[in-house]
Amino acid sequence: MATTAELFEEPFVADEYIERLAWRTPGGGSRGGEAFDPKRLLEEFVNHIQELQVMDERIQRKVEKLEQQCQKEAKEFAKKVQELQKSNQVAFQHFQELDEHISYVATKVCHLGDQLEGVNTPRQRAVEAQKLMKYFNEFLDGELKSDVFTNSEKIKEAADIIQKLHLIAQELPFDRFSEVKSKIASKYHDLECQLIQEFTSAQRRGEISRMREVAAVLLHFKGYSHCVDVYIKQCQEGAFLRNDVFEDAAILCQRVNKQVGEVFSNPETVLAKLIQNIFEVKLQSYVKDQLEEHRKSDAEQYLKNLYDLYTRTTNLSSKLMEFNLGTDKQTFLSKLIKSIFISYLENYIEVEIGYLKSRSAMILQRYYDSKNHQKRSIGTGGIQDLKERIRQRTNLPLGPSIDTHGETFLSQEVVVNLLQETKQAFERCHRLSDPSDLPKNAFRIFSMLVEFLCTEHIDYALETGLAGIPSSDSKNANLYFLDVVHQANTIFHLFDKQFNDHLMPLIRTLNCMIGQMKHILAAEQKKTDFKPEDENNVLIQYTNACVKVCGYVRKQVEKIRNSMDGKNVDTVLMELGVRFHRLIYEHLQQYSYSCMGGMLAICDVAEYRKCAKDFKIALVLQLFDTLHALCNLLVVAPDNLKQVCSGEQLANLDKNILHSFVQLRVDYRSARLARHFS
Repeated sequence: MATTAELFEEPFVADEYIERLAWRTPGGGSRGGEAFDPKRLLEEFVNHIQELQVMDERIQRKVEKLEQQCQKEAKEFAKKVQELQKSNQVAFQHFQELDEHISYVATKVCHLGDQLEGVNTPRQRAVEAQKLMKYFNEFLDGELKSDVFTNSEKIKEAADIIQKLHLIAQELPFDRFSEVKSKIASKYHDLECQLIQEFTSAQRRGEISRMREVAAVLLHFKGYSHCVDVYIKQCQEGAFLRNDVFEDAAILCQRVNKQVGEVFSNPETVLAKLIQNIFEVKLQSYVKDQLEEHRKSDAEQYLKNLYDLYTRTTNLSSKLMEFNLGTDKQTFLSKLIKSIFISYLENYIEVEIGYLKSRSAMILQRYYDSKNHQKRSIGTGGIQDLKERIRQRTNLPLGPSIDTHGETFLSQEVVVNLLQETKQAFERCHRLSDPSDLPKNAFRIFSMLVEFLCTEHIDYALETGLAGIPSSDSKNANLYFLDVVHQANTIFHLFDKQFNDHLMPLIRTLNCMIGQMKHILAAEQKKTDFKPEDENNVLIQYTNACVKVCGYVRKQVEKIRNSMDGKNVDTVLMELGVRFHRLIYEHLQQYSYSCMGGMLAICDVAEYRKCAKDFKIALVLQLFDTLHALCNLLVVAPDNLKQVCSGEQLANLDKNILHSFVQLRVDYRSARLARHFS
């Protein structure tokens, strides 16, 4: 049987099994050269079959035994499972009973807690009132014995008590309690001073946690504002040591902005007060020193300083816009700038015109002096009489002519100087003029240029050249007048270029168009448009202000196309489109947005973008596409903020711009939003 078992190999193949059996049988094959013996092989097969039958019976009995054993164990296991299920049901029933009992006990405990609280709250108030009466009696007796008043380490507890006593004392009649009221007020003042002194010391040591603790106590005192003043004063100690007061101010505000939120409960108010103090004290003093020195003695330096200081102040204001200063920081900063410069800007244009007039006259006079030429009055005509006078000279005899000795009395150096002075005046005018006065002031500067360049220089040279044309019978006559005409033509091209480059942007009717759009937005846009009271009942697709602005803009675009042609149309529309975008961008920054309000803002910008397509200027459309993408930050879920900011249209924008839009959300201060945008 063992031999038979050896013939079974895995995997089992019947043909191979027979071959192995025949091979092992003597005479069953060709092994060792033996002769084939079929009888012996048959005998071996018969014996082997019998062995296999015996093996099959044995295995079958074993299988039957294992099956019986398995069935027995299955019955035992099923019985055990049934017993466990019964035990589980009993346990579950007990658990339910226990849960009901716990709920019953919890309800009783809560009810008891409410009853205890109802009893304890009046008791606590009574205890607190009793303590206050005890402290009040000490003030009434004139001797403070309690440890809370004598122990300097308990100043916080003393402050809480004295603040409450101070409120109580204010309700007492003066005639009966004047003395005790005076003592409480004195102690109130002393503790307030101690707290402010403690805050000051903590600030000097840089102990932020102690500063926050003391500021929280002082919040309920009248002297809280003095605490803020002390903080602002100490923040500025050693902050303005360099020559650049504007850069120092920006660095100081950046540093304080990081710290103020850790100290005060109203950081935006404190930071705004610091900025106000810097503007009204430090910057105003600095500006006054820089301007008053030259105001009456040197108009040129005064105007340069005024332009430089105003520019640097507005640049500082732009940097401060990134901080949280309350709801309307744009108006707040504009008022601060106006308070510094209002006395200088009121009469700016008069100083500008006076300086430009004297400077232009000096430039011309210096030129004529270098030529040893005394300007004379020649006739009453002008350039407009040129053709008539030439006609007269060709038909009528002439009187004595002026000998110019070949001098044209035109100088490109003089022209460049005049144009440069006027260019600088235009730049100052653009920066320093009120928007409503800008076209008028720019025209006055241009009139000065016309007077001194065109009339006093070009026209005078042409008149002198005409007067110097010899008579028709003169011998060896030199026609210097043609040189004058050539130079005048060259100079006038320079004049025309400055007219287009510097004057036209200041006096175009585009200012009126933008002003009208501002008026529409101010009159029609409501704060509730973007923060509706009922978020679920907003029935409009876009706001009324948007509809009216878009209607106005489309009319103006049509007028411009009908009034101009060629590249002039594209130039004007590009300027109008850029200003239109800037107006809408700044307008949206004035509001805060709920989720539904943000959706409405997106709809408004989508309508503005449709309007921008009428311009057919790629840059304008691109600007509104970016603005539309920015408005998505008003509604996107906090978890998706970073993904949206890294999108194609916003990835290249400055982070401050992105942050300025996220700040407009009503949920901006939520920790979740701040965490995802940080």
